[in-house]
Amino acid sequence: MDDIRDVVAAAASSNSIAAEVSVVRNTDIYWQSYNGELSAGVVEFITRFDEARAQPKVQQEILNNEGQKCVETFLNLVTNISDEKTVQYILTMIDDALDENYQERANIWIDYAKETGNIAWSYFLPMLNHQDPFIVHMAARIIGKLSAWGRDTMQGGNLDDYFCWVKNQLAPENIVPDPETGEGSLYVQCAVGCLHLMLKVNEYRAAWMEAEGIECIKAVLSTKCGTQLQYQLIFCIWLLAFNPQMCEQLKSYDIVPGLANILQESKNDKVKRIIINAYRNLLEKSTEQETCQEYAQAMIKGKVLKTLERYDSKNESVKFLLKRLGEHKKKYKR
Repeated sequence: MDDIRDVVAAAASSNSIAAEVSVVRNTDIYWQSYNGELSAGVVEFITRFDEARAQPKVQQEILNNEGQKCVETFLNLVTNISDEKTVQYILTMIDDALDENYQERANIWIDYAKETGNIAWSYFLPMLNHQDPFIVHMAARIIGKLSAWGRDTMQGGNLDDYFCWVKNQLAPENIVPDPETGEGSLYVQCAVGCLHLMLKVNEYRAAWMEAEGIECIKAVLSTKCGTQLQYQLIFCIWLLAFNPQMCEQLKSYDIVPGLANILQESKNDKVKRIIINAYRNLLEKSTEQETCQEYAQAMIKGKVLKTLERYDSKNESVKFLLKRLGEHKKKYKR
């Protein structure tokens, strides 16, 4: 699945709290003021690391050459500092650090946590209950990156708690669109961006289905949730449908008609494209002929074929669907 990693990252970043992150990233922290709370070694290291932000290459060298020291220092900071602005800044540093050499750095966190008898994401899970929404969502992003990019997968109660948190963000009271923009909360979009990271991994796809995650997605899509959130949730279906087993399970949730209605009604090209790609996955990744036939029949019943005939036939996914649905329609007429 590494071939879709960039697509997932792009989708996640497009709905992130980017403007707020940018403001926090430019905060100046006077680390010397923490001399009483932190050891002299921690203060010296974080000061050196932070000063290197003006020279990105230097900061990346520190991360590459002193990765374990960075993790140790970051954990020391989040454990011992309570000031919200400083915690926001620390979490932003950690989130940024994980974006380069992402697998190697996620594994450094995982290995360090094991050496100290902990689990990498356990440091951040309690922050999901913090009163500051920025801290909550940055912690959620870090948890998503560590668990999706590292060599170990999140399991048991930790995974249940994380998916429960995601589902709670999609509760009806959180998805009411802004009257002016027509879009939902950026924090809700950020939460779904975390889900994108998780659904790249097969184990998490199965766990999300077991957690009744698809019912949650369907419920939100049935409302006026805003174009961006609509796109992101359909993106989740697209990710799930990369797995043949998930295609089998999705069949029982009757997702095709709802997507067909959105395809007909939406004026947003991005939303239309992701629906078309999700449909393609459902037909292309399904290994059972009966499942493919059921999906194709549902698409034809939802007038997907007629809708696609108005689209650019040079698009590979459109071309694929026109061919497959056309063949099914001919066979079905017999």
